[in-house]
Amino acid sequence: MKKLIIIPAYNEAESIEATVRGIQSKMHGFDYVVINDCSTDETPDICRKNNFNMVSLPVNLGIGGAVQTGYIYARDNGYEIAVQMDGDGQHDVEFVQRMAEHLEKNKLDMVIGSRFITHEGFQSSRLRRVGISYFTWLIKLCTGKTITDPTSGYRMAGRRVIELFAQDYPKDYPEPETAVKILRRGMNVEEIPVVMRERQGGVSSISMTKSIYYMIKVTLAILIERLR
Repeated sequence: MKKLIIIPAYNEAESIEATVRGIQSKMHGFDYVVINDCSTDETPDICRKNNFNMVSLPVNLGIGGAVQTGYIYARDNGYEIAVQMDGDGQHDVEFVQRMAEHLEKNKLDMVIGSRFITHEGFQSSRLRRVGISYFTWLIKLCTGKTITDPTSGYRMAGRRVIELFAQDYPKDYPEPETAVKILRRGMNVEEIPVVMRERQGGVSSISMTKSIYYMIKVTLAILIERLR
């Protein structure tokens, strides 16, 4: 089976080389692609210097557009499994193979890496954990399924999800909304425990000033998805 690691990257010059080197050295059964979301720092220069496989977007599309570009790449190049990994070094590549084995063995459409099953590693800030608990409750309300880490960007998709996300993907803050999208379509989603690290560089796209907008926007998107 052809397997792809999608690495959305916006201004990840401090961590992108180590992230890709880790994949190259440990994940021999996987290809990868860096989606450079019109970075303004040295991210694209580092990728070119090291001959990394990179797709550079001409304008900044945000996390949703960058990830969707990765899924379009996966669909058009015949990949049957695609996994998202942040370019900031938070996601430990050691868990990719476990996710793939769990997805294939259980014939799932998606596997989500969760910090909150064994509660190991970096657990995010207290304020963000409150928001995560809220989205866990909202997703359970809308779908009947408990997702302990609905904001996790560490997730693996099978072919059906690749095709869906290549066609339709939220533009910003997509993780909770996409979980509802595939659950509402009757697809099979499970979580496995993973250990995450703090960012190895750069800054989060969700600042304190954006948190209220984030909560309102994602709540409305989930409710609209529920009504479709």
